Amino acid sequence: MIPRILRLMDFRKIIHVDMDAFYASVEQLDNPELRGKPVAVGGDSKRGVVAAASYEARKFGVKSAMPSALAAKRCPDLVFVSPRFQRYKELSNQIREVFFEYTDLVEPLSLDEAYLDVTENKIGLNSATLIAKEIKAKIKERTGLIASAGISYNKFLAKTASDMDKPDGLYIILPHEAEEFVAKLPVHRFFGIGKVTAEKMVKAGIFVGKDLRNKTLEDLKLRFGKSGSYYYNISRAIDERAVQPSRETKSISAERTFENNIIELAEINQQLDRIARISFERYKKNKVNGHTITIKLKYADFRQITRSKTVERAILQEDEFVKTSLALMTEDLLDEEGIRLIGVGISNFREDEKPKVEAQLTLEF
Repeated sequence: MIPRILRLMDFRKIIHVDMDAFYASVEQLDNPELRGKPVAVGGDSKRGVVAAASYEARKFGVKSAMPSALAAKRCPDLVFVSPRFQRYKELSNQIREVFFEYTDLVEPLSLDEAYLDVTENKIGLNSATLIAKEIKAKIKERTGLIASAGISYNKFLAKTASDMDKPDGLYIILPHEAEEFVAKLPVHRFFGIGKVTAEKMVKAGIFVGKDLRNKTLEDLKLRFGKSGSYYYNISRAIDERAVQPSRETKSISAERTFENNIIELAEINQQLDRIARISFERYKKNKVNGHTITIKLKYADFRQITRSKTVERAILQEDEFVKTSLALMTEDLLDEEGIRLIGVGISNFREDEKPKVEAQLTLEF
């Protein structure tokens, strides 16, 4: 049935396009010798973390954010390749050019996925499904890469749909199907419900969307805090968020995973200095005014901590940026097993007075 609080005129036509195993697929595209082989982008067989895995690697349980050593253990024939972000960005730009041929309401989530609102579109086509098919075909023709698409009347459902039939998927959730679809959906497949929260829900007897929908708003808020309202709505197939063509940058950062853990404070500060300068260069190019600097440390056992400092006036000079970053690294943060990753970022962007850092009746789906 159609969600009760929605009227027909409220429905939008939303497409979520998600590139299939994007980084790994690009590497297989550019290097024919990698095609058909299990590929992991990032790290190596001993250090680092997998940034992306090909579908051949995923069959062995290799996935993104997995320690490289574990990935190599699960898949002995795994081929590690270094990431080439400039190349990924180049292809991402080509893909976005395809999107803008149909609508200006494009909300990128990352290099490899975006929401599109095609309720009103540039080619006057009434079917979001046909538009999605055209987009997938053009991406394949122009880049050689495969995309999956989800189509529905809100962002939550479109995002969920794009993951239903990967790779090369095309999945539609119609308005009258939405509540039944969500009712049967396992909670771990809900966009916005992570692994830890899903485990917490299962312990509370919440296995599928129907179980979630049976909880009151007050109960969900008590159990899950401010996210409770979101869970309450999506369990009823309700998501009123609009596609936002301009996504505000909330933070800018740089980080590095080391080949060998570093222990001595002098070496840590040396690396911190270098990473801070890289982060500042990225910050400078965004022409924003940041007030909070944060350093991130990941230890040998994968514990992670952050330390931050907020200043009243925007940080505009590289020396101040680096000095503030170094001041956050104190001896009490050292660990005898060493540090495997350091990151430096800036956030809390405001509109300051002084100049910004230079660089300058039925719906057819």
